[in-house]
Amino acid sequence: MNADATILVVDDLPQNVRLLEAVLAPRGYDVVAAASGAEALERVAAGGVDLVLLDILMPGMDGYEVCRRLRTDDASRFLPVVMITASGEQEKLAAIEAGADDLLAKPFDQSELLARVRSLLRIKDYHDTIVAQGAELAAFNRELEERVKDQVDQLERLGRLRRFLSPQLADLVVSSGDDSFLESHRREITVVFCDLRGFTAFAETVEPEDVMHVIGEYHAGMGDLVHRYEGTLERFTGDGLMVFFNDPIPVDDAPVRAVRMAVAMLGRFGQLAEEWSRRGFDLQIGIGVAQGHATLGRIGFEGRSDYAAIGSVTNLAARLCEEAGPGRLLISQRVYAATEHLLIAEPVGELSLRGFSRPARAYEVAGLDPARARA
Repeated sequence: MNADATILVVDDLPQNVRLLEAVLAPRGYDVVAAASGAEALERVAAGGVDLVLLDILMPGMDGYEVCRRLRTDDASRFLPVVMITASGEQEKLAAIEAGADDLLAKPFDQSELLARVRSLLRIKDYHDTIVAQGAELAAFNRELEERVKDQVDQLERLGRLRRFLSPQLADLVVSSGDDSFLESHRREITVVFCDLRGFTAFAETVEPEDVMHVIGEYHAGMGDLVHRYEGTLERFTGDGLMVFFNDPIPVDDAPVRAVRMAVAMLGRFGQLAEEWSRRGFDLQIGIGVAQGHATLGRIGFEGRSDYAAIGSVTNLAARLCEEAGPGRLLISQRVYAATEHLLIAEPVGELSLRGFSRPARAYEVAGLDPARARA
């Protein structure tokens, strides 16, 4: 299993080198020679040596010093070294103290030499395997740490985006790595504005815990529909919320989605209001929907930001919401023009809305036409 191993024979006597080569080479070992301690250290440093047969008595740097230097170098710290000695116990003790793995007495027995070489090379194989596996494990751990860091970064980024995007959009942004849409830009959008009726009186007469519980149910019910229709939730404002469509991802049917969601909100709110009524709470909802251009993008400061739409279209939706009576849905002229084929709606005439110099034509939606619209 180690027949292709490289063995460095370190001896200043050529005849000793030839003798060891004659024993080792026929067994398939690659034998290289060094005539001095300094040459041996250079050869080991060059790499590729699997085992060293090291004579103790050499001019200049003896075998003990060579072995000590090999052991102080991390690259050769575990390189098998067999020291060859011709004397007694004192030299054997010194060889062990210098760091030799084994000793071989002169004259050596060929079978003993080969057995010791095979044993040490087998141990080196085990050590090399452990080192290689350690390196692979370290590389795997680094890769794993990088992956975990990337995933944590993605989760943190996703968490930030989920504050103002639907889950579908947030996931898309994180997977693509593109958040350029957060920069300020202009686009036509459809805005839905919802507001609770009777909330002020409700908040003044019940315990704060009940107020928070009702608000939580209201937000959960409406938020589920926002996600279902893939709208962008700009903000919750206590008893109100604003959602828009066609940004950041363009859609061809923004008014249709907006009206469908608004009708679904009326239905969902009816279920909530029925349950609240049994608990003595009298709340209703009004909804306004408008279409127009707005400036959109990220607003806020470091550590806290929102994705907002700014423009007269948001004010129009809010004012239509103000005009809508309890349980009513009012839409603007442009929204009606884009969705009238789906609706059961009646004109309410031109409304004088707060903040607008000219009256605005509006329509009240009774529901979706079952013959032409699917829920």
